[in-house]
Amino acid sequence: MVLARLQQPLRVAITSIGRSGSSQICLHEALAQLSVRAPPTLTFVRHASHAQQGAVNKAKDGPGKRLGAKKTGEQYVIPGNIIFRQRGTHWFPGDNCAMGRDHTIYATECGYVKYYKDPAKHPKRQYIGVVFERNQVLPLPPNSMRRRRLGMVATKMEMPEVIETEPQIEVLADGQAVQVQKSTDKERKGEEGRTLRLRPGYMYREANWEIGRAAERAKVKVREFVPGDRWKAWRKSNARKAKTAEKKGLGRSVKAKK
Repeated sequence: MVLARLQQPLRVAITSIGRSGSSQICLHEALAQLSVRAPPTLTFVRHASHAQQGAVNKAKDGPGKRLGAKKTGEQYVIPGNIIFRQRGTHWFPGDNCAMGRDHTIYATECGYVKYYKDPAKHPKRQYIGVVFERNQVLPLPPNSMRRRRLGMVATKMEMPEVIETEPQIEVLADGQAVQVQKSTDKERKGEEGRTLRLRPGYMYREANWEIGRAAERAKVKVREFVPGDRWKAWRKSNARKAKTAEKKGLGRSVKAKK
């Protein structure tokens, strides 16, 4: 392209040189005619575009996270069962439920799922709870009895009927009459007349001297304590250890001779 542009100025310069007589003037004119003006330069600025960044920033359509309810109302669950998966606290944990780090609500006790609202606790929040019987309703009324825990069922205790016995009168040797009240409950052997008191450390127990008289109360014959035999077991153990060490020493000496 540059050579094609220079062809016409060169022809004109050559013809002018041939016509004119002065070589110096013709040379200046030829150089002047040869001066080619450069076209205006165009500057381009390249801006970033979405297509130039690669496939990382393209639109994605990943798999769903399977959010929502996993257990319906009155469905039986065990501890650890997931009841509801969510992003944010659309539902809050109620009775016998807890919330994980990703706002997942799961059961902490065995029972039946209940979806409910508690205006007394919060007017707008929705709760998920677990009850132990299908016919129970949440929320519980204020100051109501606490439900069972640890797999135990609350039952009414039946108190045994108290049978009143007529007092018996016993006549002593000196002719004095004494009223004797016999208890209907059978006492274990050696526990006659025990008195349990609250001792230090919040323990109900007898004093040490009373515990030592248990055999006497049970009328059990015990060998009398001999002061000289206090260290008898200790002396026996020392004699046994000395005899064992002597046998080991004899065995080593026989091996050394061989």
